Amino acid sequence: MCGIVGYTGEEQAAPILLDGLARLEYRGYDSAGISVRDGAGDPVVIKVKGRLKGLIEKTDGGLTVPGTCGIGHTRWATHGEPSETNAHPHQSADATVVGVHNGIIENFREMQDKLLRHGYSFYSQTDTEVIINLVDYYYKKYKMGPIDALAKTMVRVRGSYAIAVMFRDYPGEIYAARKDSPMIVGKTGGASCLASDVPAILKYTRDVYYIGNLEMARLTPSGVTFFDLNGDEIAKELTHITWDAAAAEKGGYEHFMMKEIQEEPRAVADTVNSVLRDGRIRLEEIGLSDGKIREISDITIVACGSAYHVGMVAQYVTEDLARLPVRVELASEFRYRRPLLNPHTLVIVISQSGETADSLAALREAKRQGVQTLGIVNVVGSSIAREADEVFYTLAGPEIAVATTKAYSAQLAACYLLAVQFGFVRGTVDGAYYAKLTRDLSRLSDKIAQILADPERIQRLAPELIGVKDMFYLGRGIDYAVGLEGSLKMKEISYIHSEAYAAGELKHGTISLIEEGTPVVGILTQEALIEKTISNMIEVKSRGGWLIGVTMNGNYAAESATDLMFYVPRTDPHFSAILTVVPLQLLGYYVSVARGLDVDKPRNLAKSVTVE
Repeated sequence: MCGIVGYTGEEQAAPILLDGLARLEYRGYDSAGISVRDGAGDPVVIKVKGRLKGLIEKTDGGLTVPGTCGIGHTRWATHGEPSETNAHPHQSADATVVGVHNGIIENFREMQDKLLRHGYSFYSQTDTEVIINLVDYYYKKYKMGPIDALAKTMVRVRGSYAIAVMFRDYPGEIYAARKDSPMIVGKTGGASCLASDVPAILKYTRDVYYIGNLEMARLTPSGVTFFDLNGDEIAKELTHITWDAAAAEKGGYEHFMMKEIQEEPRAVADTVNSVLRDGRIRLEEIGLSDGKIREISDITIVACGSAYHVGMVAQYVTEDLARLPVRVELASEFRYRRPLLNPHTLVIVISQSGETADSLAALREAKRQGVQTLGIVNVVGSSIAREADEVFYTLAGPEIAVATTKAYSAQLAACYLLAVQFGFVRGTVDGAYYAKLTRDLSRLSDKIAQILADPERIQRLAPELIGVKDMFYLGRGIDYAVGLEGSLKMKEISYIHSEAYAAGELKHGTISLIEEGTPVVGILTQEALIEKTISNMIEVKSRGGWLIGVTMNGNYAAESATDLMFYVPRTDPHFSAILTVVPLQLLGYYVSVARGLDVDKPRNLAKSVTVE
């Protein structure tokens, strides 16, 4: 969730911190703050409630804040309401320790009670202030160095966190620690920097270190050193980030979301072409040999949010093509029960960031049970990528808008590739059909581009939905799974109450919600199910619903049953979701714009959910 940056070097730190925070504002935007040190003096702490713009104005872009070492933070509130007092950075009473924190400390009340007994007091409602004072307590009580104080703190606290702190006695140095929340460190010239996500430091370096779980780092202008919980120094390998820094910029678009929708053809093409060459899907390159595929008895897909909707599509496609039982689990539910996994189960964890807390916990549960795991992630070196047995990287590039678009489509493409190859290897897809499916896969990006080339009808529809209070999405099979994602896009960025239902469930309660003029979106791409879905839509229309349809070219039977129909290019019906979702993404975007809302940063949401 929250965004962290840090810099120590030869240049003025504040402008660099603010620039990094601007690239991380999608992670948190309830409040923001920086702390900068000028030589051996006490740190200056400047905080504001609200968007980062207020902090930039308050500091004249950082120019009025001297000093070459500092840390910064954009907050997404967990403990304590959004306010200047609760904003980070937080500091101990005498400013011995000042720091920022991303995550949740589960036993912060226990730690707070301990500190109160030792004379500490608190000015905020946050768990972050507790952890900063706990570092201060161990640092002073045991007269230990920063690394040992951090290590002792890490042993005592429970939860997930990434921490960056400065100590008054160590000017020019930043110390960092993490458990289950992401943190990267970059080195360039006479400076070192850190951040909770890659875009914050791409402008300065593309060579980064990933701080491992339960590890710490010491940053100085001249270098970076890493430590384990015992305080022993450990070696790290550099990772080169291949993203161009411009990929994390808007590139002339009004919003990141529209830019990222327009990038879907490339994201899908790059992901498909990473394993599909000369008409053959080469999964052995991601560790799935034909032998391993044949040994798999069933698949469990674990994910959250939009990635869960990808899993829903993958379930239908994989079961039909590969004839393998597939179960789709919400990671937040999977982690808190005793899942039944057999030795030949493949657990697939899908996460754009590779840091989603519930998904990471689910992965660890699967590994604890000794089953094979595969991560489908978009961020190289992320926690899920490092901890899964195998990893399939989606090549979507950086995704900044909170509402996922291109990462969702790239994840779908990855699941399609798995399903087709699993079917071929297991003998349920013959050679001729395999050739057709791989041809269709290679053409998906061009068909997405065709949809994006003509968005005007969707754009014209958006103003008619400005005053709508409720919307519903209907479909069967794969179309129902797409409806779930289309509904999520509408509700999360337009704030219109929206729900998706399996069309066959309409008469089991849903139809009572239909009133005169209620918009209902029907997705109709599965040939064997279209007539049944049309019947459901007619039932809706007879009760006053206003029907919007999405189908593939040639499926004209449904047009008379709808008030407005959108067509997408034809493809194999197994792959229809990657096309029909695009008009639904655009519809959510244009309605949000028409309502004057913040498309990229919808209220109460953050891009990467790294806490429960």
